[in-house]
Amino acid sequence: MQKTKIKRGEELEVTISAMAFGGKGIARVALDGTEIVAFVPNTIPGQKVRCRVDKSRKRHLETKLREVLEKSPDETEIPYQRISGAPYAALPVPLQEKYKRETSVELMRRIGGVEDAEVLFDTYISSPSRWHYRNKMEYAFAAIRYDIHTGEELDEFALGFKHRGTWWMVENLDKDSGLFDAEVEDNLHAVREFCESSGLPAWHAPRREGFFRYLTVRKSYADDALLFNLVTTDHGLETFDMAGFIDLMKKLFGKRLAGIIHTVNNDTGDRVQPLSGASTCIYGKDYITEVLHGIPFDISMQSFFQTNPKCAERLYSKALEYLREGVGEAATVFDLFCGTGTISQLISRTFPAAEVVGVDIEAKAVADAKKAAADRENIRFYAADVGKFLPEHPEYIGRIDAVVLDPPRAGIAPKTLRRVIELGAPCIVYISCNPATLARDTATLRDAGYRLEKYSLVDQFPHTSHVEAVSLFKKR
Repeated sequence: MQKTKIKRGEELEVTISAMAFGGKGIARVALDGTEIVAFVPNTIPGQKVRCRVDKSRKRHLETKLREVLEKSPDETEIPYQRISGAPYAALPVPLQEKYKRETSVELMRRIGGVEDAEVLFDTYISSPSRWHYRNKMEYAFAAIRYDIHTGEELDEFALGFKHRGTWWMVENLDKDSGLFDAEVEDNLHAVREFCESSGLPAWHAPRREGFFRYLTVRKSYADDALLFNLVTTDHGLETFDMAGFIDLMKKLFGKRLAGIIHTVNNDTGDRVQPLSGASTCIYGKDYITEVLHGIPFDISMQSFFQTNPKCAERLYSKALEYLREGVGEAATVFDLFCGTGTISQLISRTFPAAEVVGVDIEAKAVADAKKAAADRENIRFYAADVGKFLPEHPEYIGRIDAVVLDPPRAGIAPKTLRRVIELGAPCIVYISCNPATLARDTATLRDAGYRLEKYSLVDQFPHTSHVEAVSLFKKR
């Protein structure tokens, strides 16, 4: 019997036949004598899955993955614990890259209106490390554990990653996931056992109560050092053996242990950094040092820094290559959304004859950028709204040769992009952590007289659906 309607909340069993951008598998569902498309995130062509309908449209369904019933023939065995944050870990990397490339190019064609998207595609930049590439990881405590073997929800102390599609339930991480530091993840069970033995409860998200909330870790590849942040509430803090916790971490990680921070977070919201609450360095130092292209950067637990630093070097090298093609080396270059000034410093050192101007609305980030680049004479940083910069600094009108954009994942707000266009720079190098927003903004830039010259994809996050892009635009 043919279905005539599929309702929200209904569960379906489907076979994934193709891949759309963003890691959405495509399946076809019979409906009223025809077929409609169902999008199932985090799935692979060839898998048979059970999914739940989240949105039922006239021509397609948007669903959430519930369970993989049958593996894809393309999947392989891996020596790591499978986690929801790496849904494609069992898919060979060449196939991952093939899907990312094909869907991104199609996105530029369909949304960006770039008819010659395939011709303008420059290169696909792979991550130099396909495993253990991350320099930061966040593990959650929970009073509700999801058993990955039985599928049960258990009222048990847990430390690991949240089960896919839930905010209240955690899967224990018992061994290396292959994404972060193997020594940390192989020893996470010891941290869990110590905390559980304290008798203090893990965070119970539905009840919004408990003691243990998060354990976050930053790693320096330059120094092979680790910085930990234990996040708890203060309910029972006076009974917790903090000295014993420090001793455990010293025993587990030895000389690699750079520091331990303790953060008190009594907020009921689901966030690591509290809206109000103190962070205290209880051992060692509160930062680590990482090196990009020979430049040292001090990184605190809250600092934004590239998650895959070795691949970030390749990304920035491509951006600098495009900048050289666009304007040469003796130019006035604006680094918008500069943050702590990583790109500004790289431009300054690569092109000593350039004048580099970094702009960001976050005053603290700009203060950090000024401190980090104190020895550079050809950089100036301003804490300012990008959209209001030129009226406040008319001395730069008509002097901007190039703009480097590196906006957040959501992309540039349309109003801000118009202000960027009004800067009148002959060249724009756009670094995007989401090709979907790049495609959208490509259409806007084309309407404003900018032609896309070339673009590349950068695979900073193997085994996930994410891929980044670098593009070169020139004003006609």
